[in-house]
Amino acid sequence: MTYWFRQHRYALAAALVHLRRSPGGFLFNILVVAIALALPFMGVTLLDNVRPMSETLSVDPEISVFLKQDTPREQAEALAVQLRQTVQDKQARIIFTPREKALDNLKDKNGLADVLATLGDNPLPDSYVLKLDAFRNAQAGGDVDQLAEQIRALPGVDTVQVDSAWVKRLAALLNILRLALLLLAATLGTVVVAVIFNTIRLQVLTQREEILVSKLIGATDSFIHRPFYYTGALLGLCAGGLALAAVTLALRPLNAAIAEFAKLYASEFQLVPLPPLAVVGLLALSAALGLIAARLSVKRHTARLN
Repeated sequence: MTYWFRQHRYALAAALVHLRRSPGGFLFNILVVAIALALPFMGVTLLDNVRPMSETLSVDPEISVFLKQDTPREQAEALAVQLRQTVQDKQARIIFTPREKALDNLKDKNGLADVLATLGDNPLPDSYVLKLDAFRNAQAGGDVDQLAEQIRALPGVDTVQVDSAWVKRLAALLNILRLALLLLAATLGTVVVAVIFNTIRLQVLTQREEILVSKLIGATDSFIHRPFYYTGALLGLCAGGLALAAVTLALRPLNAAIAEFAKLYASEFQLVPLPPLAVVGLLALSAALGLIAARLSVKRHTARLN
């Protein structure tokens, strides 16, 4: 085990020596790779901030049933029995809201008491709200729409609205964004591998004579390859750290713009940096990309030297 650690310590020291010989090129490569990594890292940060907010939204389907204005109160209240028969054995809560209560709620919530007073008669109809606990999964959307069509056919019903449709659209949009981010990360990950692959290729060609001499004196392929592996991993790790730092700095101007928008909805939503575990995971992924690229490049080009 001591011999193994000694070999890796020597390989890491050799990689650092080679990097000190051309710091400008190494820093330029870090910058190029960091630019490629910054976009998917920003996407991960945005999705990580939006995910808790989307999870708190209720996805229980709700059907709002608005009755016709001329429907008598007795008929409106009796409609609850027909609604219960329509939903049958499905778990549902049926809430009746008289038009007078709906008007009072509108005055309290929106401060439109003076405006509503000028209307004279109450313009709001009696209504029902059906909270359908049995349709929580996304696959039940078709059943909810079918149920809404059945309710529209009941006597006295004017309008039927499925109120949770926008929540499902938001969930579908987030799934599309996750897929787009995955494709983007795969594309830019390929770019990262290509950049580091070419960087290691140039290093192998630059140290061609040193590699050949090492082989002549009996150095194994693992001994020769190991410093290049560390170079690729260090390049990926440093680029990942720079990309995360750039994303963190970009959150400040973004939050300044988001704050103005959030005030319109009485919200204090702000973007926060990724948690430490996610940061470690992204840094490890960056180093792994560098290691993979270095491994592919070294094996290909040292084989040609042979």
